[in-house]
Amino acid sequence: MNFKKIGLACALTLGMTATAALAEYPDRPINMIIPYGAGGATDISARAIAEALTAAAGTPMVMSNVTGAGGATGSVAVQNAKGDGYTMLFARVGSHTVNPAMKATLPYTLDDFRFVTVYEINPVVCAVTPASGIASMDDLIAKVQEGGVSYSSSGVGSLLQLAAVMVLKEFGIEDPLKSTVHIPQKGGGEAATAVLNGTVTFICTNSSALAGFVANGQLKPLLVTTPERLNGFDAPTATELGKPSLEQLVGWTGIAGPASLGDDVAAKWGEWMATAVQDEKFLAVMEKAGSVINLMNPEEAKAFIQGQYETFRKLVDELGMRVEG
Repeated sequence: MNFKKIGLACALTLGMTATAALAEYPDRPINMIIPYGAGGATDISARAIAEALTAAAGTPMVMSNVTGAGGATGSVAVQNAKGDGYTMLFARVGSHTVNPAMKATLPYTLDDFRFVTVYEINPVVCAVTPASGIASMDDLIAKVQEGGVSYSSSGVGSLLQLAAVMVLKEFGIEDPLKSTVHIPQKGGGEAATAVLNGTVTFICTNSSALAGFVANGQLKPLLVTTPERLNGFDAPTATELGKPSLEQLVGWTGIAGPASLGDDVAAKWGEWMATAVQDEKFLAVMEKAGSVINLMNPEEAKAFIQGQYETFRKLVDELGMRVEG
């Protein structure tokens, strides 16, 4: 018996078996972590694309809202998962740009994740109620200078707070933290409601959170951060108002796995997303929300997120908002 030939045959068989197993990804449902609650911008985006992703991948995408700590709890669940592609994250501007910029003790860094894409951009919209008598950004800034202006957010250190502060700063308010009153709420929905019921003067948040209120006339948009005017939002762009740097102020949604995610898995996700973002039902939901679909490859996504982080970190440092403890 030629044991050398038998050993070689076994090695070849094992290699072919391993290759076949690798090529079978995915062979079971994929757990998709949404690090924010139901009904928010991340949840809306994730569930809108879930059906198209399931069809593209040929396996169920199991959506799980793992909330807490401003998106950090769900993010850590993916950070600590195996890099086999069966636990993935719907990452968001809050969890992966605002949190790292704001919190020195965050239990993860951007390097702990491998992004396979960023696929959705949510412009920021600043809005008031028609009853406020504020018809433009000039009106709002004049009110701030008079005193007594407040704004709502989904929490201290959230995108909504930083968006309001950044906008005010760009429009000449030197110390927006002292010139206005910040009234945080439990979430983005409650933050919008606070404007509607007159608890606060204005809000700056993702277009998706305000689209319905703007469409039915309950809120009046004053500014959008897109380069061009946004469908459904009758408001000037930041560039039209002479503040082009505010185009960096956007929300976004992407998909990431742990840093150990394999190249083969990342490649599969690239293929699936290229198909999923063309789905008509998904596009209809996103258009209604005022979102812009911009599918980025891993390299583009990494560069974009790093740029977003640096923008927010600079603002946080300038205003002394970084939380060290």
